[in-house]
Amino acid sequence: MPRSDAHYETPIRFNIKGCVSRVEGPAGYRPKSNMAMTSPVLNCMAKDPAADVNLVLFLKAPHNAKRRLAAEIGDLATAVAKLLCECALEDVEDWQGPAWLSPANPDDAAWLASRVGRTPQVMPQKGANLGERINHVDAALRSKGLMKIIFIGADCPELDSEYLNEAAAYLDDYDAVVGPSRDGGVVLMGARRPWPALRELRWSTDHLMADLSSACERSGWTTARLGVRSDVDDLEDLLALRNELANDTRRARRDLAEWLTARADMLQGDGRGNT
Repeated sequence: MPRSDAHYETPIRFNIKGCVSRVEGPAGYRPKSNMAMTSPVLNCMAKDPAADVNLVLFLKAPHNAKRRLAAEIGDLATAVAKLLCECALEDVEDWQGPAWLSPANPDDAAWLASRVGRTPQVMPQKGANLGERINHVDAALRSKGLMKIIFIGADCPELDSEYLNEAAAYLDDYDAVVGPSRDGGVVLMGARRPWPALRELRWSTDHLMADLSSACERSGWTTARLGVRSDVDDLEDLLALRNELANDTRRARRDLAEWLTARADMLQGDGRGNT
C-alpha cells in the first residue's frame, strides 16, 4: 500500500492544455499571467506534481455505504459500494506521492484492514458531519507538518491519474483546488492551507460547490476549479456509468463496468429485478 516515501512505476500523464475552467480569488485578484490560467502544469513538468502532495481517501466499508442507493436497489448497493471502493483504492495505489486512508468509524477501519492485508497509513475521521470530519483529518495531518493535502471519496470512478496530478499541480500556485460534480457537489477538494470551518456547508446537496467556493472566497483564497466529473449517489448515476466507463482499461473500472452490464436489465427495472 502507499506510504509516505512511496514512488510507483505508473507513468504520469500531463494534459498540456490543463482542465481548469476558471480560477477564482479574492476581490482584485489577478493571475500572474495567462499561462497560469491555461497551463499551470507546464510550471511543474520538471518535478513529479504529486511528490509533496498528500492524497487522502475518505471511505466507508461497503456494508455501511450507499444508503441512498440501497433505498433504490436494496442489497445490490453493497456490491456497488465494494466495486466503487476498489476503484478508489486503485487511484490511491496509482498515486505517485504519499497517501492516506481515512475510514469513517472503527467498523470501516476493520474492513479496510482485512481488504488491504497490511497496515497502511490511516487517519481516522472524527466529527458530526462531513465538514467536521474533513477539518479534523486536515488538522491532524497538518500537525505532522504536511502542507498540500487533497481529499477524495469513493464515489467517483471517473477520477484518474491525470485529473489527480493536475489537482496537485495547481497547489503550487493556488491556495485551493476543487473538482465539481455534475450535481452541484464536489468530487475532490485540496488545499495548501488549513481549511476554514466546513461544518455549516450544505453537504450532500446541490449547493455544496457554491458553498465551498464562498468559504474559500471569504478566507481570501485563490482557487483553481477542475473539470466537472460525475459521482454516484443514486440509480440514475449508476446507470450512466456504463457509458462513462466503456473505454476505461483499468482493472477495477472494468470489473465495475462488467457488473453493470450483467445486471443492466435488473437495474433498469426497479433495481430489484421487477420491471
